[in-house]
This record gives sequence, C-alpha cells and structure tokens, in this order.
Amino acid sequence: MPVDGCSPVLLDGDAWQAYFRDFQRSAFRLEVHQTYTMPAEADTVRGFLAGARIPHGFNASWHRTISEHAAAGRTMTRAKIVRRPLTPYSRYLFEWCIPGNVAAGEDYQIVDVTDRTNPGLPEQDFWMFDESTVVHLHYRPDGTQISRELIQDPDMGKYLAWRDLALESAVPFSAYRT
Repeated sequence: MPVDGCSPVLLDGDAWQAYFRDFQRSAFRLEVHQTYTMPAEADTVRGFLAGARIPHGFNASWHRTISEHAAAGRTMTRAKIVRRPLTPYSRYLFEWCIPGNVAAGEDYQIVDVTDRTNPGLPEQDFWMFDESTVVHLHYRPDGTQISRELIQDPDMGKYLAWRDLALESAVPFSAYRT
C-alpha cells in the first residue's frame, strides 16, 4: 500500500465519516467485489438469507445522508460491477440495500461483466470525493474490509477516466432489475 516509502494515511471513525458529511459536489464509489463481509451487516444479511422481511427503518441514517446531499444539489453515484449468478451478498444488496439508496437519491449503476470482459476497470474499490480526493478500500479475499487508505497525490485523470468508463458501461439499477 505505501508508495515511495510514504506511510499510508488510514481513515477510520470520524476522520472517515467526515468525507461523507463534508463533500461539496460529488461522491462516487466503484464497487468491484462480489461479496463484502461487514460485521455491522451480519445480522441483516443473515435475516435476508433466512427469508425475513426487511426491518422497519432499515438503513435510515444512510438514507438521510443521501437525501440531505441530494436536496443540497450534491450527487452520490455508485457503479457496482456484478457477475451472474449473483452472490448471496449481491442478492442482499439488490433486494434490501440498493432500492432504498436509490429512493433516497443515490444514482446506483450496474456494470454486468458476466458475458463480457471487464471494460478496463481496476480491481480496486474506491470512493472519489469532489473529483479531487480518492480513498481506496482494501479487503481480504472473504470480503472483510481491512482498511481505508487516503491516496496522497492521486492521478485524478486516471480515477476520473475509470469513473467515466464505469458509467459508460453501466445501466441504471432500476433498468438492470427489470
């Protein structure tokens, strides 16, 4: 992770949450993994897989964040790479998570690479804020997040090109579901 002997800047807690509070124009996420193992989601994923109904108020605080940004004219966009058949985690996202995010105002796009090669996107999850700040999300093979790394002096042209390529290769979540 460190480049040229520099120590990585790892983000956690309020330092990480501040990026979602304080961005001024846009937040973009590229999601490349098919499974994420997030401890905070363990119970809801288990419930989904057991056939439970979506809990009342599910993800309400995140939906408020999205809605507040949308009301202020700031955009939140995601491009999710998928391969069919969908993993159990991706099914959980599609049924319980993404619909609420979209209803709250997030632009959620799907890049299905099942029957084609990856269009040139990285195998690295990242968030890009205001087209100027990049944070890599690092995961173990099982989908457990290891760290969030602020990229110092990112090549913004590369990240903007990846964002644009992902969005050009994508379809809106609502169109993909049907």
